[in-house]
Amino acid sequence: MSKIAPGGKASSAPLLGNDIEPTLFEMSVPGRSAYQLRTTGVPATPLEDMVPFAHLNPEVIPLAEVSERDLVAHFMRLSHRQFSVDLGMYPLGSCTMKYNPKFCDAVAGDPGLNTVHPGTPAELTQGWLELLVSLEEKLSVITGMQAATLQPAAGAAGELTGLLLMRAYHTANGDPRKRVLIPDAAHGTNPASVTLGGYEVTTIPSNERGLVDLEALKAQLGPDVAGIMLTNPNTVGLFEEEIVEIAEAVHDVGGLLYYDGANLNAILGQVRPGDMGFDIVHMNLHKTFATPHGGGGPGAGPVAVSKRLVEFLPGPKPTRMADGTFAWVKPPRSIGRVHGWHGNAMVLARALAYITVHGGDGLKRVSEHAVLNANWLRVRLAKSLPAAYDRVCMHECTLTATPLKQKYGIKGLDVAKGLLEEGFHSPTVYFPLIVDEALMFEPTETESLQTLEALAEAVERIVARAETDPESLRIAPQTTPVSRVDEARAARQLVPTEDAAAR
Repeated sequence: MSKIAPGGKASSAPLLGNDIEPTLFEMSVPGRSAYQLRTTGVPATPLEDMVPFAHLNPEVIPLAEVSERDLVAHFMRLSHRQFSVDLGMYPLGSCTMKYNPKFCDAVAGDPGLNTVHPGTPAELTQGWLELLVSLEEKLSVITGMQAATLQPAAGAAGELTGLLLMRAYHTANGDPRKRVLIPDAAHGTNPASVTLGGYEVTTIPSNERGLVDLEALKAQLGPDVAGIMLTNPNTVGLFEEEIVEIAEAVHDVGGLLYYDGANLNAILGQVRPGDMGFDIVHMNLHKTFATPHGGGGPGAGPVAVSKRLVEFLPGPKPTRMADGTFAWVKPPRSIGRVHGWHGNAMVLARALAYITVHGGDGLKRVSEHAVLNANWLRVRLAKSLPAAYDRVCMHECTLTATPLKQKYGIKGLDVAKGLLEEGFHSPTVYFPLIVDEALMFEPTETESLQTLEALAEAVERIVARAETDPESLRIAPQTTPVSRVDEARAARQLVPTEDAAAR
């Protein structure tokens, strides 16, 4: 291995230190202000002359009074205590937390894009509509679908949209149906989306190879099955080798196939969900196409569909007209809006920039490198954390800490906490639920070989600690701004008040 330093290790960042950051109220000094305005000469108007008395608050609201310099420093210090994808490696399996190219941010920062109100008439926003149509067309080609909607504002919103499309299709055929099949290793949002869509969930078990049990699936099929939700590769990181047989079985009973796009990063340019037999595909642009991810948004979860579902897509949707212009057109049997406007437009612009700058050959290399990195890490860590299913994986590898638990009482959570002290974000833990003490790593294509080696060495040091000093792992991390928290207690006894720390 080269002596080149790893670029994705964050242990040198100012994440350590023991001082507690004060709140803005604790920094407040009467009379200080974070803004300065010269005298404008505009006469003052009493507030009651501008706002009806009934809407005025009789009490003065306490606000922190701090200078601009102190305000900026406060938030910068807080930001430096947070891990981010720009700071170091973020190997969360099934989440594809990869680096966001700054070129795409620059595109979204163009005033020609970000100063346009979403309600501006189509004749004045032809450039924006062309951008949206171009993105829809490219996403349809990538997934092997006929058309798409860009409205859903996140992956979960895309899931619900896909299920509403499924319901609209069956209802239009006079056969609404009632059940949707979901593998037992599915993403946690899938059952919730099925319930929100008005369906019942039927769980399909995995077989000993970590794939959908085809015979168990066939046993659950019937005229009341609306469809199946799954992703390929699946949530264990393995390719569903019998996907063609699964598609045929579901289609034979009149059901539809829904593709959860969380793992689309693994197959870009290699194979398309439409070619596998899927009818509905949602895409997490913040995963596959490197737009900002996390913190509650903004996200984007476009949904692409096969030909028989095009007429049900949400609307209005940007459309290329016969004369070459663009307009908003509502599909004839549209399910209506799923977003107040037209999706998170700046996220969509970033995604189009990412796709365009890579091109088809570049997107293919993305998936190849993502799969290569995951398999390199799987093999490299085989003696420390064995794979749950010891064979070639796709873009993520699901490992298990069960041997450490049996020998030393060290759980997967302890390993994850130990990695924080090593300068790496933790992998996904305890998911999928079918794997005991699961640790799911997704290195993505953006991490260098040196960073992967550094991560592997960090895991090996943690395994050594499990043997020689297990207690240090049970209380890890100790070098981060916040030491280990009691997650179970926090979930069960949440006290969301500013004085919770005093209780």
